[in-house]
Amino acid sequence: MLPGQLPVKALIVTCVVFTFTPPGISYPADADKGRTRVVHVLEDESGAVIVQTAPGKVVTHRGGSITLPCRYHHEPENTDPARSRIKWTKVTDALQFEDVFVSMGRRQRVFGSYQDRVSLELAGPGDASIIIHNVTLQDYGRYECEVTNDMEDDTGFVNLDLEGVVFPYYPKMGRYRLNYHQAEEVCQEQDAILASHAQLHKAFLDGLEWCNAGWLDDGSVQYPIVHPRDQCGRKDSPPGVRNYGYRHKDDERYDAFCFTSKLNGRVYFLKRFKKINYLEAVKACQRDGAAVAKVGQLYSAWKFQLLDRCEAGWLEDGSIRYPIVNPRARCGGSDPGVRNLGFPDKKFRLYGVYCFRRNDERNDIEPTTKGVKMSNKPTNATRAV
Repeated sequence: MLPGQLPVKALIVTCVVFTFTPPGISYPADADKGRTRVVHVLEDESGAVIVQTAPGKVVTHRGGSITLPCRYHHEPENTDPARSRIKWTKVTDALQFEDVFVSMGRRQRVFGSYQDRVSLELAGPGDASIIIHNVTLQDYGRYECEVTNDMEDDTGFVNLDLEGVVFPYYPKMGRYRLNYHQAEEVCQEQDAILASHAQLHKAFLDGLEWCNAGWLDDGSVQYPIVHPRDQCGRKDSPPGVRNYGYRHKDDERYDAFCFTSKLNGRVYFLKRFKKINYLEAVKACQRDGAAVAKVGQLYSAWKFQLLDRCEAGWLEDGSIRYPIVNPRARCGGSDPGVRNLGFPDKKFRLYGVYCFRRNDERNDIEPTTKGVKMSNKPTNATRAV
């Protein structure tokens, strides 16, 4: 401390990050499970910031509630806590932030899509944790907890992860037809978002293989290869996620890798005495108090409902698909996955239909897995038949 300099109060922020392993979800063997991670941020007498961090995340699913943990304390301890400002932001891109929540004393404000969904946990003195209710796909990502007292401010970070499934997608007009913005749009239309690199890499570890490059949320283009071969980037290359790097978002065109999570509802195959065309399928689901299922909804049902049905059916985008949890010879091959038969003529081709009904609608859905021996969980494989 320099002569005549006033003592500097040290403000310490501690973000405790809990890593949970949800039932039925597989993580890499070396992943940290069930550990408490602590992030310390403090100022010493010189005013320098010393940061000690450890990786970690909190995990939930769409529609759930989750606590983003953050704690702080002052030195000396007699600092008035009412003078501390707590601010949460979401890191949306490099050096870009989205305001989530701010609190100072009894005054609080929640921003944007987080309104009516975010509140302080208030578990005791020094608790800056927030609770996010009714979690959405868009809530996935990295959050910053900032605590400010007078001229001092310190931060910690929490990563919010979602249970979910990654799936490749291309539209009716064919493969490699989407720029970045169109890829974002088609994923949203199929009840999903563009996947992150971390989500795609985890899907690869779970068995996802796709020999077509697709957009990810950061503007990069990648694809996962489990069994290397010459037509998919060289046979002598090791398995992994191939990366084309960051591409021009307006001019270049690829497929999309989408991510979705648990549903607030249920997908089922609508039993009928005869097969139907697309327009008849739409009307049939509507008469049953439902809607034709989207691609992301079918993948979610395959992953979390363990929906297993060896019957091809219409989906909302006009494609024909069916989910297989327990592979058998007559159902498209030896791997679990959602089989894709493409985009047939909507007027003249006849199939069944997969419907989706929300939980607040009628619940008299016929079980779809009766008589089918179920495995514990599907691997994240995707096959085109």
